[in-house]
Amino acid sequence: MKLNPQTALIHAPRKAPQYINTIQAPLFRASTIIFENTDALFNRHWTDDYDYSYGTHGTPTTYTLADSIAQIEGGKYCLLTPSGLSAINLVNSCFLNHGDEVWVADNIYGPNMEHLRNLEKRYGITVKVYNPIDVASFQPSEHAKLIWLEAAGSVTLEFPDLINFVKKAKAHNVLTALDNTWGAGLAFNAFDFSAEHLAVDISAHALTKYPSGGGDILMGSVVTHHKSLHQQLLRMHAIQGIAISGDDAAQVQRSLASMQIRYQHQSQSALKILNWLKTQDAFAQVLHPADPDNISHDFWKQTCLTEQSAGLVSVIFKATYDLAAIRQFCDHLKLFKLGFSWGGPVSLAMLYNLNEMRHTEQAHLKPGLLVRFCIGLEDADDLIQDIKNALEAI
Repeated sequence: MKLNPQTALIHAPRKAPQYINTIQAPLFRASTIIFENTDALFNRHWTDDYDYSYGTHGTPTTYTLADSIAQIEGGKYCLLTPSGLSAINLVNSCFLNHGDEVWVADNIYGPNMEHLRNLEKRYGITVKVYNPIDVASFQPSEHAKLIWLEAAGSVTLEFPDLINFVKKAKAHNVLTALDNTWGAGLAFNAFDFSAEHLAVDISAHALTKYPSGGGDILMGSVVTHHKSLHQQLLRMHAIQGIAISGDDAAQVQRSLASMQIRYQHQSQSALKILNWLKTQDAFAQVLHPADPDNISHDFWKQTCLTEQSAGLVSVIFKATYDLAAIRQFCDHLKLFKLGFSWGGPVSLAMLYNLNEMRHTEQAHLKPGLLVRFCIGLEDADDLIQDIKNALEAI
């Protein structure tokens, strides 16, 4: 059959072999996926491990990354989403129904709380807040369906008593969902984190942070260990049309080989900076779970057996420093850039007012405004000097 040149451009008569062995996996971009025949079209199911039916379901590129993330986190099944927040929202929308009760830590990631409050207002779920360092504050009723855990928590970095929180949740048949972005699957295994082999039910992870490592890609994941939970999430994932770019997946996959090295480096730099920050008179409190003086240090130590601790350190300025002074401090930082997120090569700083963020009394926190430092890949001594210069400016 002789083809018109225009048709031949679309249906090329000669194609290079599709598979070769390379260091990086091939990149597949696809919305439409071609079926070889009608048997391939009809003899498939959406629950197949690799459902090559449409681009939103997956391609070899996205499935390769999903398998890698599941392996890193110690789970069996992984779904990818366009951001960390969308991963969290997938869990909430999948498992919470009218009348259900969801428990969240008072140091929960802010957008998760905002999403849950929206669900509470519009769809009749009940949001309960617990103290992240007090298991007794978690009092599930018969309507409790889900508890969100963060290790460590957002901004103030408390590390919860995961062992007893999970035990209590399981005793009340409450699903446990962990925001595992801080640990990244490296600090501890969310699906086997104690001598009793305790596991959370679901791990949500902002791949935007350490897995990406470049500060340039948005992505999230939801990892599970049980097929029944995975299939419920998979169905909601499909119904909502959640999908990610093959190009983004390939970029994150490429970065995974260096993730542990970057994580360790940023952890070590954070510890060095932590020890220096504790010597500075401007700060009422320095927050980091690896600090022996931290109220949650023992929980961190019993869970993070590798003693890894991410690259985040927060400081609470003494109450004598007002907002204008601390804004001036932030504006004088040169190496630390003002920006949200973390896990990339550039160090970041962000200013927070805890009085506007917390819902319960937390006596372990000193009064004052907080600045969170997210340590990048710069030399730690240079970062210390940058903070020192900014302190001298105020």
